Amino acid sequence: MKGVLLAGGLGTRLLPMTRVTNKHLLPVYDRPMIYFPLQQLVHAGIRDILVVTGGDHAGDFLKLLRNGHDFGLEHLGYAYQEGEGGIAEALGLAEHFAAGEPIVVILGDNLFQDSLTGPIQRFRDDPHGAMILLKEVHDPERFGVATVEGGRVTRIVEKPTAPESNLAVTGCYLYDHRVFDVVRGLEPSGRGELEITDVNNRYVEWGTLKHHVVTGWWADAGTVPSLHRATGLVAADRGNSVLADFGSKAAG
Repeated sequence: MKGVLLAGGLGTRLLPMTRVTNKHLLPVYDRPMIYFPLQQLVHAGIRDILVVTGGDHAGDFLKLLRNGHDFGLEHLGYAYQEGEGGIAEALGLAEHFAAGEPIVVILGDNLFQDSLTGPIQRFRDDPHGAMILLKEVHDPERFGVATVEGGRVTRIVEKPTAPESNLAVTGCYLYDHRVFDVVRGLEPSGRGELEITDVNNRYVEWGTLKHHVVTGWWADAGTVPSLHRATGLVAADRGNSVLADFGSKAAG
């Protein structure tokens, strides 16, 4: 299985900080935001990883992460997204890299308290269809919301005004090789982007979407309040085994 780390976008919700850098390079407590999802992939045993980024500061990722040696990797790949085509478009840039293998995709502004090794291994054991990671939240209207009936996800609605559940779709997704066929068949949404929710709903239609509910905390650090919250969570939980591993790598 290969890993895809999506770190593009303009980060407009984090202005004015993102006038001078990519949002995924902003600090969360004691290290750049991008360290956290990258180390989650490495911690789960993923050794072949592609970073997809874009914008004026894409070269800064190479300066920071280099070839991935600080994270125990032999090599770290990079791809460049032109413009603002959405998460699904960015994912489509990884098709050649995936080379028919299943992939785990994680957004660069998503932080998880607990290791993702369990759900990733589950998908490795049965890499058919897709899997999404869900988290119970108090403000589901901010996210894609999954409805689970009879132990299966039956639909996902993006930022609903009247959410059917409190299960937010986090920024970690696992897919088989068919995901790139799905991406090619998408139509842009009203925002002019290819939406990852549409990708996931296609697997719902096929009846092949698995899910895993995250128990530890989860932070989407894409806004000023959520970035502040993520910093507090990491600071309070720096003794956690996964986060402690981050610290040893960051010090390197």
